[in-house]
Amino acid sequence: MRSTGDGLATDGPFPARGALVRTAAEADGGPGEQIGYRGPTACAATGITYRQLDYWARTGLVEPSVRPAYGSGTQRLYSFRDVVVLKIVKRLLDTGVSLQNIRTAVQHLRSVGPSELARMTLMSDGATVYECTSPDEVVDLLQGGQGVFGIAIGVVWRDVENSLSQMHGERVDTGETLVGHNPADELARRRNRAG
Repeated sequence: MRSTGDGLATDGPFPARGALVRTAAEADGGPGEQIGYRGPTACAATGITYRQLDYWARTGLVEPSVRPAYGSGTQRLYSFRDVVVLKIVKRLLDTGVSLQNIRTAVQHLRSVGPSELARMTLMSDGATVYECTSPDEVVDLLQGGQGVFGIAIGVVWRDVENSLSQMHGERVDTGETLVGHNPADELARRRNRAG
């Protein structure tokens, strides 16, 4: 996938030129999709503000796939994969990639399976976002002579997994709060006992 300034994504082979060691998770999936994460948890795991999260959901950039907000008082629930995409969006924005190119990249990220996603690297020169799935594609971009940065999605995947393991999730079917590995969180344990 190549995201250009006109918002189009194009697939195309990159010429093979060498080898580069790639780090990526080999996992076929993150935590079960039966677990959702509320907005504040997604914000804490990704380093974004609640205002950003709300804006991105309302504009369709990254909408919660488990449960959208249906009006006042309802809580959005984000899947593990949604949280990974949120963190990638933040990194792309922090490096100056345009919102139009990020939208195209997000659409592409949503279209690939979890195992493909975990092995993917996104590269950008600040104007264009490229999907690299092989070391040869990364080398080809680097040999272009311009400054590029990369996001190894497998690394982001593991980072989000580690962050969420310390936080609360919610079972989608029962609404039960799942307590992360934070032994100091007595309030959530009491809520579960009372429920």
